[in-house]
Amino acid sequence: MSNMDKVQRAISSVNNVHVSPRVVKVEGAGKAYQSVAQSMAIAVQDATDYLRNIRSIAMSAIAVSTELMIKEKNPDPYHQFIKSATDYVEDATDNFTKTGMDAGKILGKFPTGEEEKNRDYPDKNSVD
Repeated sequence: MSNMDKVQRAISSVNNVHVSPRVVKVEGAGKAYQSVAQSMAIAVQDATDYLRNIRSIAMSAIAVSTELMIKEKNPDPYHQFIKSATDYVEDATDNFTKTGMDAGKILGKFPTGEEEKNRDYPDKNSVD
């Protein structure tokens, strides 16, 4: 066997290991899974930021409403403002919970590549 034949066999062997349909599918699925996981993490971070911002605004509104209610010795209309602020926080909390749960469900249903990794592929170009 010539040196050229040995080189060609070695290249073919490397290609079979690194560029086989199995490797391409596993790596592609893994990269796609990582991308989806990152997108889900960003969605949860956005929901967290939203909740934090709503809580901050609501706490400020409650503080001002309470101060004015005490100052004026009249709960109207401030108790309605406090109720609205509390409702906004509850809605933001529900949004955060739903976003987190939905992100987990989406990610849980997305293929990781392990399915392909464990699958048997015939190696048509195997080198003896």
